[in-house]
Amino acid sequence: MRGRRRSNASLLPDQVHGISENGKIVLRRQLKRHQVAIFFANLAPALVGMEACGSAHYWARKLQGMGHTVRLMAPQFVKPYVKTNKHDAADAEAICEAVTRPNMRFVPIKNVEQQAMLALHRARQRFVSARTAQANQIRGLLSEYGFVLPQGIACIAEKVPDIIEDGSNELPGTFRQLIQRLMAHLKALHQQVSEIDAEIRAWHRQSDLSCKLEKIPGVGPVTATALVATIGDAKHFKNGRELAAWLGLVPRQHSSGGKQNLLGISKRGDSYLRTLLIHCARSAIFASRRKGMEQGWVHDVARRRNSNIAAVALANKIARTVWALWRHDRQYRPDYTPAAAAA
Repeated sequence: MRGRRRSNASLLPDQVHGISENGKIVLRRQLKRHQVAIFFANLAPALVGMEACGSAHYWARKLQGMGHTVRLMAPQFVKPYVKTNKHDAADAEAICEAVTRPNMRFVPIKNVEQQAMLALHRARQRFVSARTAQANQIRGLLSEYGFVLPQGIACIAEKVPDIIEDGSNELPGTFRQLIQRLMAHLKALHQQVSEIDAEIRAWHRQSDLSCKLEKIPGVGPVTATALVATIGDAKHFKNGRELAAWLGLVPRQHSSGGKQNLLGISKRGDSYLRTLLIHCARSAIFASRRKGMEQGWVHDVARRRNSNIAAVALANKIARTVWALWRHDRQYRPDYTPAAAAA
């Protein structure tokens, strides 16, 4: 049995497509949302394939509790198996075909704690974006009156109150009240980010794995918790390079006729996690320069190419280091030398 769970409104049907072990179609049926749990509860344990869409992890956990084997797949991997025009029945049949492929890539099913942590990260990301937008609006409005503030969000909280309270400038009263209102909104957004950061740090301190990953240079609590919550289990990847490729930190290829042509990074996978790892790499490079330790392959790449390419290369290495520490249950050692390199 292979089924599919859609993320549409509750009034729309859910399409189920089932085949036997020899590939013969044995079931085609539409289910209402309230009928899904009852249907699978009365079904013998089976293999259930679903698209990794909204509420997919919830239904995967629920069906696993009923004894079924659940496999989640990314929608872009299912689309090539659609034989005709797009509709619910064709999509369900395509999922049924895709889940049987031996080389299909499946999405790890997340538990409730991982989903809760990822929800915190998504909310934090939205608050940070709103805070940056609000700061830029304040900066732009003040520039119209000739007040050009230095770069950095901290300069706004430091200098804007003095500008508003200065009675010698030409700012009208209406504009002063507007800036005060925008500053209050900026402060509220900053408070939301600080509270979420505190919750992330509390979860980080309770996770041994997250604390282990934090010891990697450049990796902090935010990145460590995002890695733990997103990856789920490093055993899903056979080596570190596969994890780096899953995060989109390896070159795209456009090769043919035995001639290799490498392009920019693929940018596949979770863009939020990839961005965090690149920021970690930039932080590690900056810290080593500040300490006067501009040696090693990363700084050679930065001098030969540019700092952005060096940061992406170091982010790739951080991802591979994360896999090694996680998969082999090791602690980070700055002086560690791989056996192959030592030989």
